[in-house]
Amino acid sequence: MNKDAVAEMSRQYQVEAAEKVVPEGYKQTELGVIPEDWAVWQLNELCTFENGDRSSNYPTSGSFVSSGFPFINAGHIDEGLIYIDGMDYITSEAFEKLGGGKVRPRDILFCLRGSLGKFGVVSESLGEGAIASSLVIIRPNKRKVVLEVLTSGYLKSKICKEMIELWSGGAAQPNLGAKELGRFLVPLPPTINEQKAIASALSDTDALLSELEKLIAKKQAIKTATMQQLLTGRTRLPQFAHHPDGSKKGYKKSELGEIPDDWEAIQLGEIATFIKGAGLPKSDLIDSGKNRCIHYGQLFTTYGPKIEKILSSTDIDGSIKSEINDILMPTSDVTPNGLATASCILESGIVLGGDILIIRTKKELLNGVFFAYLITVMRDQVMQLVTGSTVYHLYGSDMAKFLFAKPVLEEQTAIATILSDMDSEIQALEQRLNKTRQIKQGMMQELLTGKTRLVTPQVQP
Repeated sequence: MNKDAVAEMSRQYQVEAAEKVVPEGYKQTELGVIPEDWAVWQLNELCTFENGDRSSNYPTSGSFVSSGFPFINAGHIDEGLIYIDGMDYITSEAFEKLGGGKVRPRDILFCLRGSLGKFGVVSESLGEGAIASSLVIIRPNKRKVVLEVLTSGYLKSKICKEMIELWSGGAAQPNLGAKELGRFLVPLPPTINEQKAIASALSDTDALLSELEKLIAKKQAIKTATMQQLLTGRTRLPQFAHHPDGSKKGYKKSELGEIPDDWEAIQLGEIATFIKGAGLPKSDLIDSGKNRCIHYGQLFTTYGPKIEKILSSTDIDGSIKSEINDILMPTSDVTPNGLATASCILESGIVLGGDILIIRTKKELLNGVFFAYLITVMRDQVMQLVTGSTVYHLYGSDMAKFLFAKPVLEEQTAIATILSDMDSEIQALEQRLNKTRQIKQGMMQELLTGKTRLVTPQVQP
């Protein structure tokens, strides 16, 4: 990136600042308004950089071994961490031959191309290792900058994203060199103590985000296991586990293998009719239309097993409309996996677009939400019913052959309620996670520009 581009970016900040009054105690810089006692540094003034060894000693895939020194590439890095799952290793002899790119604990590994801007911190447990050519080692000078100010703040911030865009050249496949990375501008307070206060606040928020992510993953795993157990009858809910005489219910052989002795192996076509939606191109979706509607693409992107709130509308009247308990499945996709998804709509009169397969059953026979969850655990059978090559299709005549074990309606409803409650809990946690991420973004902007100070600035005599 040339000097003109840098000057233009600085000019934009100056123009924005000119439209605002700079508060007392602050000053205008090439990064905008920051406190008077802060300074703007180049990243190469705060850190050293080390590329990987790109000589003939560079390891190739054929030289990797099952254990030894980690050879880290961009695929091992995500969300500030370095994962050892799928890690490549090189021998001690190969490691010793390398002239550069050897990592130490607390090094930052930054992706220069491909997943540009992704980074991870080398942990004490990882120890020594080496980097692939797509990475660079950023080694902070601890007398000048606190590591966590970079890893919990700057490298995730809007400022850093703007620097990446500025220096990566705007190519179709953007990339950076260590030289350009070193020119990134970083606003910093005057003391290490204030940096530590900023780092502590941001690290605490990162820890909360991490705990929420772990909790969501745990809840998802529990839900997946619960679905597998309840929807196949391997585990019975207490109220359905015994016969009227008190004896425990058993299992029987069927075309599906062993199923509960009071469940019925049945083809979907025996209890359902199949209708296809009509029309409704995406261009006909409008805000505040007179008819609420569902476009088939929303079955992939918007709706889960239970549709309670309709998010789109159209002025098209539509010839095909929903009934309560209809099960909706997409009928075409560029990958077969995408067709193994189902949603139950709990409202009638909703316009249903083309490429939606509508499975309509009697409410006293099949709970649509139960069946939508069932599709998830029996996706392999759906895949066997899919036809096509370039574009894949799922027809009602094919889904009519779908074979499943059907409990009585009361048990279906109880299972659907449990799984829906689990989904609601997960969604609430995901909303909390997203809100916390938004708060973190706001915190970073406030703390990294000095708009909010965690340490009282020293007054000059």
